Amino acid sequence: MIAYLDCTTGISGDKFLAALVDAGAPLEAVRGAVAAIDPSARVGIEPVMRAGVSALSVIVEAAEEPGARTWNAIRALIEGADLAEQVRQTALVAFTLLAEAEAAVHGVAPGEVHFHEVGAIDSIADVVGVAAALHALKIDTLVSGPVAVGSGTIETAHGVLPVPAPATALLLRGVPVDSGPLSGEATTPTGAALVRACADSFGPLPPMTLNSVGHGAGTRDPVGFPNVARLLLGEPAATAAGLSVEPVTELETTVDHLSAEHLAFCIEELMTAGALDAWHTPALMKKGRAGTAVSVLCAPAEEAHFASLLAELTGTLGVRVRRISRYVVAREARTVETSFGPVRVKMAGTGSWRRIRAEYEDLAAIARREHTPVDVIAREVEAQARERLADEGR
Repeated sequence: MIAYLDCTTGISGDKFLAALVDAGAPLEAVRGAVAAIDPSARVGIEPVMRAGVSALSVIVEAAEEPGARTWNAIRALIEGADLAEQVRQTALVAFTLLAEAEAAVHGVAPGEVHFHEVGAIDSIADVVGVAAALHALKIDTLVSGPVAVGSGTIETAHGVLPVPAPATALLLRGVPVDSGPLSGEATTPTGAALVRACADSFGPLPPMTLNSVGHGAGTRDPVGFPNVARLLLGEPAATAAGLSVEPVTELETTVDHLSAEHLAFCIEELMTAGALDAWHTPALMKKGRAGTAVSVLCAPAEEAHFASLLAELTGTLGVRVRRISRYVVAREARTVETSFGPVRVKMAGTGSWRRIRAEYEDLAAIARREHTPVDVIAREVEAQARERLADEGR
């Protein structure tokens, strides 16, 4: 399942949660997760209108609360709650991001951060509820559009602050943003943390077969523009050949000071770190210098990590970024028994497109052991694998 989050009017925890529920997330799953944090908390929904658009509003009610909670106290609540592990980890990532941003703003250690508005049970419920709703909807990929932050100033427990609030601005580093159509605070720290924690990439609406649309209402109802966050939910677009489309990031830098051995080491390290692919190609640089373009393909969420790794490995002074999409053939990896022993194989495609390829490292080990050319071993192993899988009906 793939989803697209439209943050044209900004994003907050309650807008995000309401959009998920309106798109089909079971309310009972959200209520169960919130009750695991605070049994006194009650999550309700209310249909509302925002500038002529029908949407849902989420209301969280709970017993009398203590003062500001620290990040350590909130972490203990989440870690001690009876939650699905994926839900727990998503909530912890979001609050960790919040704590680190607030700590940077106020000059304290993250564990000592005192949350005021964010420490209230309704904000905690928003974070845990969003994590539970995403898990219940089985969303594999979440793409977010640019995040509208608003403009002007906002009154907080720390006084009057510019929009976006300092913590919100830190949380949105690396995220495409704009001011949007609404004045005041359009994106809250909680909303920014959830987008950072949950979005796999940022960009335009990805190709999909649309199943449902959810509208989550903000508390304000300005004239002339619906204050809602939209969630579009569907299946990734596929071609007749069984290909699906996924967003990826291509990073590239051009260097002229590395040896062939050094370049080979860079590619090996990038692949070991989990890159989707990595390669280098000859390049003609300025002043006619012969150079090399080093490229790496990665998941959008890992863009910053691989840009840093590429700079570290090559010593380059800059890395170019291209956010693109790729068509991917359905594939499966497994180990099959052959007359040479167990061999890892990859299966790709369906029907007449179906192909089976054995892992080179396994083939090379067998070839050395059998004193036989590797291409001969490959043909025999893949034929045996094809027969065995056919017998299993795969």
